Amino acid sequence: MTPDNPFATVSDLPSGLPPFDRIADEHFAPAFAAGLAAQTVEIEAIADNPEPACFDNTIVAMERSGRLLHRVSMVFFNLTSSDTNPALQELQADIAPRLSAHHDAIHLNPKLFGRVRELYQRRESLGLDDESAWLLERVHTDFQRAGAGLPEADQRRLRVLNEELSKLSTRFQENLLRDTNDLAVLVDDVTELAGLSADTVAAAAEAANARGEQGRYLLNLSLPTSQPLLASLENRALRERLFAASVSRGSRGNENDNTGILTRIAALRAERAALLGHPHHAAYVISDQTARTSEAAIGLLERLAPAAVANARREAEELQRYLEQGLPGATLEPWDWAFYAERVRKARFDIDEATLRPYFELDRVLTDGVFYAATRLYGLSFTERHDLPRYHPDVRVWEVFDADGSPLGLFLGDYYTRDSKRGGAWMNTFVDQSGLLGERPVVVNNLNLAKPPRGEATLLTFDEVTTAFHEFGHALHALLSDVRYPTFSGTSVPRDFVEYPSQVNEMWMLWPEVLANYARHHRTGEPLPQRLVDRLEESAQYGQGFATTEYLAAALLDQAWHGLTTDDQVEHVDRFEAAVLEKAGVALATVPPRYRSTYFAHVFSGGYSAGYYSYIWSEVLDADTVEWFKENGGLTRENGDHFRRTLLGRGGSLDSLAAFRGFRGRDPEIQPLLDRRGLTGA
Repeated sequence: MTPDNPFATVSDLPSGLPPFDRIADEHFAPAFAAGLAAQTVEIEAIADNPEPACFDNTIVAMERSGRLLHRVSMVFFNLTSSDTNPALQELQADIAPRLSAHHDAIHLNPKLFGRVRELYQRRESLGLDDESAWLLERVHTDFQRAGAGLPEADQRRLRVLNEELSKLSTRFQENLLRDTNDLAVLVDDVTELAGLSADTVAAAAEAANARGEQGRYLLNLSLPTSQPLLASLENRALRERLFAASVSRGSRGNENDNTGILTRIAALRAERAALLGHPHHAAYVISDQTARTSEAAIGLLERLAPAAVANARREAEELQRYLEQGLPGATLEPWDWAFYAERVRKARFDIDEATLRPYFELDRVLTDGVFYAATRLYGLSFTERHDLPRYHPDVRVWEVFDADGSPLGLFLGDYYTRDSKRGGAWMNTFVDQSGLLGERPVVVNNLNLAKPPRGEATLLTFDEVTTAFHEFGHALHALLSDVRYPTFSGTSVPRDFVEYPSQVNEMWMLWPEVLANYARHHRTGEPLPQRLVDRLEESAQYGQGFATTEYLAAALLDQAWHGLTTDDQVEHVDRFEAAVLEKAGVALATVPPRYRSTYFAHVFSGGYSAGYYSYIWSEVLDADTVEWFKENGGLTRENGDHFRRTLLGRGGSLDSLAAFRGFRGRDPEIQPLLDRRGLTGA
């Protein structure tokens, strides 16, 4: 790597923001090579240190190692998710197995593990503070879970498994992106788009233009099965086309087919779990989560399923009646559900998306809603920095300041969809907070909003507003991190705990003071009428049967795939899915899983394998926390500071449930969740 490579030195931009204006595709490969080599030397020096092992020369030294590799990795993998291209995809296919091998070389280094094990065995005599003691505990656990204690032959097999899994996960992600782009629905006649708002039609025309399809309209696919536009499209045939495109992703027998990839991933994960002493991958993963056992995770899902399905069936009966009013003798189909649910919602509560969207303009939602709530709770302030470099013209950058005016970090917002961006919404970091390294966080939120024509307002649906608050909850977890060791920074917590703070942040979107501050008509500036506010609150439980059932179906599929043992073989993905859903009692033809296996990116290319249950598991904590805020005065600095001090700022520096108890004063209770989702009989 040459000295002028932008990764060669730490960025001198605020909070270490990567110098995107200087980074080009050709910089990544040499930076990766140099980073891998540098950390290899650092790790060998730690392992071969002739001095007796101590916390500083082993554990802290490992925390300091690999900074160049970390810098380039954070930028690279953010870009492969949000703004990829063929060159980056080619490099990702090459670098993923090399990184896997590198991490194995660290965790399977016998000399290094010997030093870690020695320190762990005499941990009580080391005089460590609480965070350092927890770091030693976690490092020892990580080495064991990575196979450090296995016989050499098993370790060799483990390396092979990890390398192949890294390749397969990358292929799954790339296939899904290509197939999602390929299956976007092109419409020739604007009359087929009846029911869509004028700005949505304009965005569809803009999307078609971007692909060279002038005069046509392109309906891009979002990640889940149920597409948002299904709620508005009046043309039933077009709704069916859109739904069919959604559920066929990754399963069409073409070069983007993911069926063989996902079955191979499941089989390799089962073999790896067996090597590591677990009956299946789910048992391996969940043993290190707050749920502790796959039985506990599945138990929660199965407890909720009967009441959720009963609610969904009641909802379906009502929708069937509405369908037959216009189409006598027709049968409710999954592409009809959202459309008629929206009509029932309007009839029952006098509210619909078309009425709400003009009040949810992106800039107002962000600055006067999301940021405003953070200011009221934590004293934060935000200044947009137009002078700082960005990795794409659509990205916006804000500098975040603490209540005393000191810089806290940077927040990047990347809100619009594009062909180079994977589906869904997520938070990630470019720089992690660490007292040891003197680093402040650089955090990004990604959404996939349809981009309107230049000069037009970006209007959000109610669900998109929820997503904006949710993802910023993750951002706050990173921005407010106050830990010493980078291993514990921000969202570095168990997977079934990480969604909890982000879910809590959703509560503020309808909090009266916050809603009144941002929900204003984008043309007139008039506030959202109180009548509509009341209707929003009254309709909060409407549709929970569908929402909970589609989620549970996906979570149960995840557990089924990762509950397979080395003796199990799956030859037909669709038959496997059908059998799992039928056995679990969630096989409703009109309520398909939120994700089918071939586009279930969370678990086959993301970090949620055997962990999709985490959303509902975390929601138990979330619903209980919302009750605490309500009982203690709501949106106040005192409450925000308590949540920040006891939980958000602690990251992964202590046991997560201990952090919850430190905040709440007791263990979580499930009743608030049951009440929220209308599952009181569960």
